[in-house]
Amino acid sequence: MKIIGIAASLHAGSFITRLLDATGAERPTGVGFEVWRGLGEISPYRPGPVPACARELLTLVAGGDAILLTAPEHSLLPLELTYALDWMSARDGLSGRHIAVMSASARACGAMWAQAELYKQLLGAGAVVMGAELVVSPSCPHFDEDGHLVAADLRAQVRKVIRQLCPAEVMEPALSL
Repeated sequence: MKIIGIAASLHAGSFITRLLDATGAERPTGVGFEVWRGLGEISPYRPGPVPACARELLTLVAGGDAILLTAPEHSLLPLELTYALDWMSARDGLSGRHIAVMSASARACGAMWAQAELYKQLLGAGAVVMGAELVVSPSCPHFDEDGHLVAADLRAQVRKVIRQLCPAEVMEPALSL
């Protein structure tokens, strides 16, 4: 199983980009994770030849089993994310695809609004959407020097979102009582 990660931020050091990068360490054994970093280069959808950046995205998504998106810390989605979703939607890359969305914000309403807008676009394209609003302050130290999550509760929330994407056979066995 392979999960494709996309951060809905144009800022490399943004909290949600760091959260997406840290998510890779929280996945179950045997689950691959690759992050697409071309959001700032994607062009609007147009019929005809597929530009290189969009082709890279489409190829990556086609080779994956699920998508994990991190929505921005604020309520506005970047236009480039809409372009990426349009390219995937036009090429049936979202129809029936399992997609988890994580959003984080110091204020619950920011995460909620961004996630609601993203859900609307994804559901309209036929995706199977799940996820969580993580109400955490981007200013608190959630990462160690290597970029890994340090807060146990945040790690548990991230793992829960990832589990939603993974089929039962790749998950840890249940404890027997």
